[in-house]
Amino acid sequence: MNKALSNMPRTIQIDGSKGEGGGQILRTALALSMITGQSFELINIRAGRKKPGLMRQHLVCVQ
Repeated sequence: MNKALSNMPRTIQIDGSKGEGGGQILRTALALSMITGQSFELINIRAGRKKPGLMRQHLVCVQ
């Protein structure tokens, strides 16, 4: 494992209720996770929206 990553928490928690918090944060976190091997947990995605939570297009992106 990379020494720079050894001090990081096992899972990085990202709060989607802060800032934009939508699909872009999911896509960026997923790409960085794949590059670094660091797992993440995305909570409260799209929290401030009319329809909070993951939508179909977000799940398709993950697949």
